[in-house]
Order: sequence, then C-alpha cells, then structure tokens
Amino acid sequence: RPDIVLVTGDISQDESPAAYRHAYEVFSAFECPWFWMTGNHDHPEFMAELHPFHDELDLGEWRLLLLDSRVPGQAAGELGQGPLQDLAARLEEDDRPTLLAMHHPPLEIGSAWMDALGLADREALWQTLAAYGQVRAILCGHIHQAFAARHASSQGEIAVYGCPATADQFLPRQADFALDEASRPGFRVIDLEGERLSTWVERVDP
Repeated sequence: RPDIVLVTGDISQDESPAAYRHAYEVFSAFECPWFWMTGNHDHPEFMAELHPFHDELDLGEWRLLLLDSRVPGQAAGELGQGPLQDLAARLEEDDRPTLLAMHHPPLEIGSAWMDALGLADREALWQTLAAYGQVRAILCGHIHQAFAARHASSQGEIAVYGCPATADQFLPRQADFALDEASRPGFRVIDLEGERLSTWVERVDP
C-alpha cells in the first residue's frame, strides 16, 4: 500500500496510443496517487492526453522534483542549461530534504553501451547541485537493473538509485547489450521517515 507510485519513463516500447491507454488503466487501479515521466521510448503528447505531468510533488517533510531528461529522437538524455537554471532556482526557494527523479542516470553505471546512452550533461547537473546540500538522492530509470551508488559533492554525498524494469532486465557491467535472464522484474521502494531515507528493491514474478 504505497503512498504514491512514480513511473520513471519508458512506459511504451512502440509509443502507440493503445500502449498508453493500457498503462493508464493499470496505473489507475492503484489505490494511491500515481505519476509518470517520459523516457526515451515515450510519446509525451499521448501520455499527457491521458494523465498530466508534474514537475514537483510535496511529500510533507520532503519534496520530490521531477526532471525531464528526454531528448526527442535520441536514446541518450540531457537536461539543458535552462532547466538546470530552473532547478537551481527551485532549490533556492525551499531547503527541505529533496529527492530528484529523472529517466536517465546521472553517472556511469559500469556498462559501456549504456553509459554512452546516459545523461549527456551530467557534469553540469553535479555542478548545479554542488551548492545545495538538501538534495539527498536521485532516482532514475532507463537502465533496467537495480543500481545504487553515491556521488561526492562539496555538500556531502548524494545517493543515486536505479530501478529494475517491469519488463526485461539488463545484465550489469557489460560492454555490449545483454539481457539478465536470471533476474526478475521489480520495483524500488522508497521509505521516508523524518529526514531518514531507506530504500530496497522488491522482485515480482512475471
């Protein structure tokens, strides 16, 4: 019984209206608010016709900022100078503990082929975040595998958490694309209690 559900992109492989209608029906069965973001495989106009996008969620003692890293026609992602300036302004106005969510991972995950398709301006993101100690973690999709790492900044460490896919899993630390045949679909749980964040991955049977 989650408080909210966040889907971090790649809702559809074929970008068809039927796929988004199906996803909308599945997500709407949750007994809680749900939110989605675009990934590199998505068609944002079809998504917006069914369910609105949000760029910020108020989580009480925490806030969650949703960043659009999709670049039309490309597998890799980018935030861009304007959105990064906007992010800095949003962080200036509120110093509550903050989570960021985006589709593309903001650091290398150790798979050469996937690292080439990550966030192109990740160094600019980290430079932006260096002034804001309230950012505690970044959540991402795209990589089809459980992932956890930390990035050191002048304000302390920022955790980065990747989420398993609800479809095929990618084999970690590979030079070329490979499926992880032994791993099951899953999702990541984020538990916030006071200023403490804990997280773990749950696997499901397909």
